[in-house]
Amino acid sequence: MNKPELLCPAGDFERLKTAIKYGADAVYIGATDFGMRTAPSNFTIEQLYEAADYAHQRGVKLHLTVNTLPRCYETPALPDFLKQVGASGVDALIIADIGIVALARKLLPDMEIHASTQTGIVNELTARTLYDMGVKRVVLAREVSLEEIKVMRSRLPEELEIETFIHGAMCMSISGRCVISNYLTGRDANRGECSQPCRWNYHLMEEKRPGIFLPVFEDEHGTTILNAKDLCMIEHLKELADAGIASFKIEGRAKSPYYVGVVVNAYRTALDAAMEGKPVPEWALRELDTVSHREYSTGFYYGRQPHQQSYYAGGYVQDWEVSAVVEKCENGRLYLTEKNRFEADAELELLEPGKPPVKVKAADLRDEEGNLIDAARHPHMKASIAFEGEASEGAMLRREKNPQ
Repeated sequence: MNKPELLCPAGDFERLKTAIKYGADAVYIGATDFGMRTAPSNFTIEQLYEAADYAHQRGVKLHLTVNTLPRCYETPALPDFLKQVGASGVDALIIADIGIVALARKLLPDMEIHASTQTGIVNELTARTLYDMGVKRVVLAREVSLEEIKVMRSRLPEELEIETFIHGAMCMSISGRCVISNYLTGRDANRGECSQPCRWNYHLMEEKRPGIFLPVFEDEHGTTILNAKDLCMIEHLKELADAGIASFKIEGRAKSPYYVGVVVNAYRTALDAAMEGKPVPEWALRELDTVSHREYSTGFYYGRQPHQQSYYAGGYVQDWEVSAVVEKCENGRLYLTEKNRFEADAELELLEPGKPPVKVKAADLRDEEGNLIDAARHPHMKASIAFEGEASEGAMLRREKNPQ
């Protein structure tokens, strides 16, 4: 059995480095144009060259999203854009629009093309048609079940790869073609600007009783019937690999470097264990509770399940934060760049790739000049703490915000 690729998100260069450090086989990013995420800073054309070089030097592939559905006023810019990104060294383009697929195939005959989940692929007919157009990989719609994936795999050419999401946010519109945000706020979800109104808490107002808001109860807190739980398949990776899925994709180009590092680390550990026929280490399972997330579910892999929506407005659980990033470790000290304030003698945890977190005390906290300080107060300030042991550049120190 081939070991599936672990495909991880990055919204900027810091997150790209983090994803690679913590175990990504491939990373997907967006350019400043034609990519369906506007919240992250994304990559300029010049940065794409640097990103591709950085990834390739470390044996990691780089995929670029070109997954918006361009309007007529945008299409004249596509040929030059495709030629520029094609020359940058990226390994594949993730495309949603079949017109762009055809254009990319014509302009970049050697470029690997992946059909985005936004294409809405739910059967082998669409997948085969895209393959005939020159697509190398299809990213299936999130609503496809595991049994359906097995059927599709059996009916498709071996050369056509299947990619699916294994972790992250789930759009209540499933394949993502939603107009609620555009209608309510003027922010177009299909242009990467979703305001996530599906996460809001709603009440009803009856026409003849204006100003009286009537809750639609699911529980004592009200209703958030559109608020989907997050996907989490960390305990089912062997089943997905056995179904013939070639690439496991983690959602989150708009997520923080801390989120990227923790989630990639957990899934790298879990996938390696699954390929050896071993269970997921307990510490890797617990790691997924230390990042900002909604309640977890298995999505649609096992058919439509009850209670797939979160019953909490917004629904986020966020109990941990990154305190600092390690710059170097030498002479019995950790040299750090602060991310969030922490005090001297604070109880922290050190997170290294492929390892369970280690408890660390912020002892003998000093500033960049070596002066004793009672707290690291300013984002990006340099500081150091006493430390016995080893730690690599880019490792993270974190703390629980409200310890029990």
